[in-house]
Amino acid sequence: MKKLLVALLMLVSVSLSAQDMATYTFSIKGNDTIKLDVFTPKNIKKSDTLPVLLWMHGGGFSGSHRAYPDDNKLVKYVAKEQNYIGVSIDYRQLRKNTATGFGCDCSKDEKLETFKQAVIDYMDAAKYIVAHAKELQIDTTKIIAGGSSAGAEGILNAVFMREYFLDNAEAYEEVLFAGVFSCAGAVVDASYINKNNIVPSVLYHGTRDQLVPFDNAAHHLCEPTRDGYIILDGSNVIVKKLEDLETAYYFNIVKEGGHEVSSIPFEDLDKIFNFFEQTIINNEVIQTKVIKTKN
Repeated sequence: MKKLLVALLMLVSVSLSAQDMATYTFSIKGNDTIKLDVFTPKNIKKSDTLPVLLWMHGGGFSGSHRAYPDDNKLVKYVAKEQNYIGVSIDYRQLRKNTATGFGCDCSKDEKLETFKQAVIDYMDAAKYIVAHAKELQIDTTKIIAGGSSAGAEGILNAVFMREYFLDNAEAYEEVLFAGVFSCAGAVVDASYINKNNIVPSVLYHGTRDQLVPFDNAAHHLCEPTRDGYIILDGSNVIVKKLEDLETAYYFNIVKEGGHEVSSIPFEDLDKIFNFFEQTIINNEVIQTKVIKTKN
């Protein structure tokens, strides 16, 4: 049985299309077969290794999928316009069909367990692409962790809090992240951000986000008396850590903006990937805050 499981975990199901897209199975957990889509630039040479955006979709850990139109559009964009490998992953939707959802009726312990399992799924996807870097033509020193909403919570906790969430963090020691692209995300505890895990970061957030806090505040704005009361550190807290550690960031603040700021900022993608070019490829330290007002 053990040999069979190993074989299943290494199973690769490839379906090439005109978009130079392939689908891979990276993990099998119980009844969940978890896959990722890889988009590769059409004119890539066999000798090339490229940066990668490893993207985790939103959906409150209960909905959406790796090929949702906006997420699909993003990973296609990075392959076509930025000469990146674009990877969009699925993950286990542990709050789907639950009585308590992921709001104030979902207990703090359940929320922490959901974050933990999301980190495990994301790190398993990262471990997979590192193990198959030659086949996928990925530069493993230039992995950008990206996500929106629940996906942003997942990737931020994976990048900055892996030791907290992973019982076997040493199994992922070959996974190194070079940057972060977060749309309305937060971490459980920003004190875990340090000089060893800090990376250039792009963060988008609305100051009135009603689900994922902009600053240090309660998830879903739950009252302290509710089961789901848990304090998270949002983008504003993360940026303060980046400033203290003299690390590059691009922080887009939408004054009075709500959770709609979790949408992928397609109009800014050229600026975002130019920031990664300057900070990851050229090792520049650039700290930029862009403040907009909600229309």
